[in-house]
Amino acid sequence: MPSKSLPAQIPFRYRSVDTLTGVTRETAKKVAAHLGVDETQAIHMALQQLAARALPQYEIDEGPLSASQLKQIKIVAHRSLQPLSGVQGRSI
Repeated sequence: MPSKSLPAQIPFRYRSVDTLTGVTRETAKKVAAHLGVDETQAIHMALQQLAARALPQYEIDEGPLSASQLKQIKIVAHRSLQPLSGVQGRSI
């Protein structure tokens, strides 16, 4: 079965009034003019900012650490907090 690729464009409809989930074309024009870009660029900028806030900015890991891993971390951390022998036998 052949796979269908996503279209390069999607339909975009402005709202008739500004709401929490959409804006009118007039508002989009004002934002674009304020930023010194065209409407398309303003939409891209808004989506990029939303993506940066809403999507994880790190690689997904394997989940919580195991009890054994936590124990190892505590051992290593405890060792690193021990005083080191300094010059002339004094602790640093």
